[in-house]
Amino acid sequence: MPELDIDALLDLDRRHVWHPYGPMPGRQQPLVVESAAGVQLRVAGHGELVDGMSSWWSAIHGYNHPVLNDAARGQLDRMSHVMFGGLTHEPAVRLAERLVDMSPEGLEHVFLADSGSVSVEVALKMCLQYWRSLGRPEKRRMLTWRGGYHGDTWQPMSVCDPEGGMHGLWSGVLAEQVFADAPPTEYEESYAERLRDTVERHAHELAAVIVEPVVQGAGGMRFHSPAYLRVLREVCDAHDVLLVFDEIATGFGRTGALFAAEHAAVTPDVMCVGKALTGGYLTMAATLCTPRVADGISRGEVPVLAHGPTFMGNPLAAAVANASIDLLLGQDWRAEVKRIESGLHDALSPASEIDGVQDVRVLGAIGVVQLDHDIDMAAATRAAVAEGVWLRPFRDLVYTMPPYITGDEDLARIGRAVCAAAREG
Repeated sequence: MPELDIDALLDLDRRHVWHPYGPMPGRQQPLVVESAAGVQLRVAGHGELVDGMSSWWSAIHGYNHPVLNDAARGQLDRMSHVMFGGLTHEPAVRLAERLVDMSPEGLEHVFLADSGSVSVEVALKMCLQYWRSLGRPEKRRMLTWRGGYHGDTWQPMSVCDPEGGMHGLWSGVLAEQVFADAPPTEYEESYAERLRDTVERHAHELAAVIVEPVVQGAGGMRFHSPAYLRVLREVCDAHDVLLVFDEIATGFGRTGALFAAEHAAVTPDVMCVGKALTGGYLTMAATLCTPRVADGISRGEVPVLAHGPTFMGNPLAAAVANASIDLLLGQDWRAEVKRIESGLHDALSPASEIDGVQDVRVLGAIGVVQLDHDIDMAAATRAAVAEGVWLRPFRDLVYTMPPYITGDEDLARIGRAVCAAAREG
């Protein structure tokens, strides 16, 4: 096909392409990315922009990485895909083994899924089916805390914040779950007691508690004490409730630990991973569980987990995921994330002096500036681009989650862009 000029491409985009979280046709013209390498996006009309978002937190090694490119090419020469029902292959088996080895101890079984939201669907289905298999179908509700986000498919929407989140439209249609107050940043025993009491009061009907450990992502980029995870583990054990950690955003080193659960030395019954799993190359996620959960389902009247995405265990994605994990663990990633954390502290500290800034916070390779008002996304984006950086502000937040290979000069540039976006937004 002949290459389109930029105007023609954007015209076709506006007429036919429905972008995420937007109307149809779109009201804001997207930037056109022509190529990407390292931490740079080459954008038509704007030159190179430093990617401060890691493509929604997934491209931890940056773009066009030779190791990941070689893994993809090598797998293409063997096979790009084969169904996973009744068949298996080395890339998926090796990936499952790697995930078990690197995850919190006790998570031994791996269900490979298409995306993070699907992995949460699978996790909640596991928990519901577990209790049905044990003859306790009344345990069919989920408990979470407010401020969370777990994806845009059906069951995950039900455990996103129904008031502050984006899924309020579906109130009265989605399953009604149990919500505790959002967790405070620091540990407060009074909140821990309320959390224990809420789980205890609803334990008879709860299949599971599901939370994002340590960092609540797209629901508001909030941080909370890891001690609350220990509280949840203890109260779930005491009252026969399963515990699910959604590590889709936090997994693979983003918070300074390989998985955020490690900050609390806690193992959940079920854990979801995605985003950075393939280094941002291909869509893939996984749901891990303990033998307790798998055995319970397998003893039921329907002794199978009736879920099977067409592209489950995709060999191409699995091969790249294995290479991405090798790349991560083959370097001192903790030192790199710590370096980014220090760089973001320095780069974002001036934001605290900007009118309208309510809070500035950093954890691992996550930097957040929170305003006291909803941001003007278009104006904030223009300001960041003018500084040579791609950011995606939302609600009252300007934030960054850069690739781990981001250098110190680019971190400083990201800081200037975040500050500029906060001023203009």
